[in-house]
Amino acid sequence: MRLEGGCYCGAVRYAAEGDPMLKAQCVCRECTHMTGGGPNVFIAMPPGGFEYTKGAPSQFKRPDLPNPVTREFCGTCGAPLTTRAPGFPAVIVKVGSLDDPSLYGEPDMTIFTCDQQAFQYLPPGRPAFERMPG
Repeated sequence: MRLEGGCYCGAVRYAAEGDPMLKAQCVCRECTHMTGGGPNVFIAMPPGGFEYTKGAPSQFKRPDLPNPVTREFCGTCGAPLTTRAPGFPAVIVKVGSLDDPSLYGEPDMTIFTCDQQAFQYLPPGRPAFERMPG
C-alpha cells in the first residue's frame, strides 16, 4: 500500500509504503489534547517505507514524561502528521493528513478507553481496550 499526505498548508509532504501494521483510534488524554477532543485516528506504517518528500516537520516531545512520544507537525499551519513512540516499530500516521483518508477504511480497534469521554464515539463491533493491548 502507498499512502501520500501532508499538512493543511502544503509546506510538508510525505509518502508511506508497506503493509499497515495497525489501524486504530486512540482516546487517551494525550491524543485528545492534540486532536481538540476527538479520537486520534491513525494508521501505523513501517518506518523503512516512510519519508518526507517536501519540507520538514517540527517536533514536540514532553520533557516531563518518562517515555514521551515525539509528535511531528507542520511548523507553519500546525497540522499533526505523525507520532513516533519509543519502542514501537512504526510511524503512526494521522489519517486526517492523508490525501485520500478513505484508504484508511475503519479502525481495527480503539485503545486507551480508560480515558474515554462520553462524547467520543466507539465504532460498534470493534474491539476496545483500556490500554494498549499486549
